[in-house]
Amino acid sequence: MPRFDFQQVDVFGATPLKGNPLAVVLGADGLSDDQMAAFANWTNLSETTFLLRPTDPAADYRVRIFTPSRELPFAGHPTLGSCHAWLQTGGVPKGADIVQECAVGLVPIRRGAGGLAFAAPPLIRSGPVAPDLVERIHTGLGLPKEAVTNAHWVDNGPGWVAVKLRSRADVLAAVPDYAALGPLVLGLVGPWDPAVDGTEAQFEIRAFVCREGYEDPVTGSLNASLAQWLIGTGQAPESYVARQGTALGRAGRIALRRQDGAIWVGGATVTCIEGRVGI
Repeated sequence: MPRFDFQQVDVFGATPLKGNPLAVVLGADGLSDDQMAAFANWTNLSETTFLLRPTDPAADYRVRIFTPSRELPFAGHPTLGSCHAWLQTGGVPKGADIVQECAVGLVPIRRGAGGLAFAAPPLIRSGPVAPDLVERIHTGLGLPKEAVTNAHWVDNGPGWVAVKLRSRADVLAAVPDYAALGPLVLGLVGPWDPAVDGTEAQFEIRAFVCREGYEDPVTGSLNASLAQWLIGTGQAPESYVARQGTALGRAGRIALRRQDGAIWVGGATVTCIEGRVGI
């Protein structure tokens, strides 16, 4: 049985085990699609990634991203976690930025004092959400209609619908009825009130993958698309911190900023498990 270098890392965590775990298989060029899908199903994490030689000469490496049931064209915490694992195992970028190749194209990644940060890929769908869908969403979340202050498509691959709520308390009060919400992929965002919630962050985030019936602890792709919408429309400052995972006992911290014409999404990553795995 072939064996591959393997890491399990924690992404966006303020401390180990408080972020979003990711399984990373390195040097995975010899694996078939079926083997990758089977291993991702076996890990049962929200995502598992496989690092491959790039096909684009501008890229440093290529990544394929799998949930337990399907392959994704892009996801945020797998981008930072995969880059972290690549660097930890001796990867050397060709330029100042690391360049990741994935199904949505090339994604630049930068190193900084707070960890790694990726440049948000462009949205493939944007625009307001139809009123009947907004009604279905607030009902499916168990929230009153007045709790929803705005809703917008912010899809950068996974299919995100952004729902802005009045407050952090409203975000944490949501109880999703996955059957009623159907195939939706929802991101909730609510502002922190400094007098009530403190000043550690400016927004509270939750992410629900309704078609698969789970809440994601800390979600880079959602935060990337939310920042493009919120900063782009003046609903958020040029730089802010989001917290996610509170309802799941996590302490995710995501740093968002607009710089050099792009939205950068950053956070810390730590390696929790490393070794070799037979697939």
